[in-house]
Amino acid sequence: MKKINLGFLALLSLSTFSTYGQATVTKEQKEVIANLDKKKDHYGDVSKQIWDLAEVGYKEVKSSAILEEELEKEGFTLEKGVAGIPTAFVATYGKGKPVISILAEYDALPGMAQQAVPERKVIEGQKAGHACGHHLFGTASTAAAIAVKDWLKQNGKTGTIKLMGCPAEEGGSGKVYMVREGVFKDSDIVLHWHPGDRNSANPASSLANISAKFRFYGVAAHAAGAPERGRSALDGVEAMDYMVNMMREHIPQETRIHYVITRGGEAPNVVPAFAEVYYYARHNNREVVKDVWSRIVEASKGAAMGTGTKVEMEITGGAYDLLPVESLSRVMFKNLETVGGVKYTPEEIAFSEKIIATLPASTETKPKYTEAETVPAFSTKVEGMGGSTDVGDVSWAVPTVGLSTATWVPGTPAHSWQAVAAGGTEIGKKGMMVASKTLALTAIDLFKDPALIQKAHADWEKAKGPNFKYDAMVGNRKPALDYRN
Repeated sequence: MKKINLGFLALLSLSTFSTYGQATVTKEQKEVIANLDKKKDHYGDVSKQIWDLAEVGYKEVKSSAILEEELEKEGFTLEKGVAGIPTAFVATYGKGKPVISILAEYDALPGMAQQAVPERKVIEGQKAGHACGHHLFGTASTAAAIAVKDWLKQNGKTGTIKLMGCPAEEGGSGKVYMVREGVFKDSDIVLHWHPGDRNSANPASSLANISAKFRFYGVAAHAAGAPERGRSALDGVEAMDYMVNMMREHIPQETRIHYVITRGGEAPNVVPAFAEVYYYARHNNREVVKDVWSRIVEASKGAAMGTGTKVEMEITGGAYDLLPVESLSRVMFKNLETVGGVKYTPEEIAFSEKIIATLPASTETKPKYTEAETVPAFSTKVEGMGGSTDVGDVSWAVPTVGLSTATWVPGTPAHSWQAVAAGGTEIGKKGMMVASKTLALTAIDLFKDPALIQKAHADWEKAKGPNFKYDAMVGNRKPALDYRN
């Protein structure tokens, strides 16, 4: 936050405006921001608890309970276990229209345990880490929902604020099942945010995706004494991978295909009777994803045929691309500009410089920690996101808008140990509070001005097109609650 010019304030002593980020803030907005600032240490502690737990998708039992408790004690009504997911919940306060919903995530990533230090140091005995900052995501959204609840109560306003507890964003497609089961059907607008290395509220899209585990079954045998009696399931996996890798030359170049072999056998001297490979396919056009995916499936069948094995496929996730609504992004940006970016202390500057020194070399200009302080000018150009998110499905069900804030050191990529490290420090917590303030102010704007909601719906309907019909990429399967097993 920039220092306020006292001379300027003196001139405006009878006004309701003062200066925060790069814009102006009304007396009402200032009160909302101040109330959140009073609780920043508490919310910092909440986020650190979830960071320490680092629970993976659909296993976030303690993490979701922490957020549920925060909301319950603030007077929200809780519906738990929605859409057949034990760690999904909806917290509701208020009554009547409009209904503004805020998304919250809280799942960690496997294999990403890291201490909150600017060098690679794993946490012994811990298998996962918050490399995408969802501990901050869930906490900031909860803080924003509570701030909006306080505003509704203090001002006697009609309307409903909801906090949507959304598990398993990382490959589990939790929100997809929630959309499919109608959890968002009463929402008028949905707000979300995501941790990042810079501050932005520009219109953005993402890659649609499908993911699945391919399980090959062969025949075990002694690899030296009787290899002719065996049929290697690992051969099936490797044959599939080879064919899919050759396929890359003959698909749209923007497509992303990645995989990991999760099971490859137990011992080299035993022909593997079971092997498993976990695949993702992505593209910004979901129809391309479907086409590429059908070819991946055919490759698995051919691999099984050629190796004398059998293959089964289990879809574990699938998400739509994000559908941006520019008019909503403008409302969000105005509030982000009002709140401003993240200012580092000398200690945080030293931390950030050590992190920047560890980042891989790039053709881009070397990042500077000062970029966390800025809110770049609004751009109408839709920003493409290299990853995927199940928020995409929400955005095709309800007009949706989001932002990103600098919870990581500028230049830090998501899903890195550097992201985990910064997310466990005050740097992460400061960026989290920027998000909570922006979300709260945006929701309040929507409650105060129904025309903003009407405009957003008109723009959204036009963007969807008249013939759109939702069809989940996961099909009719139940939530893959064991996909992290």
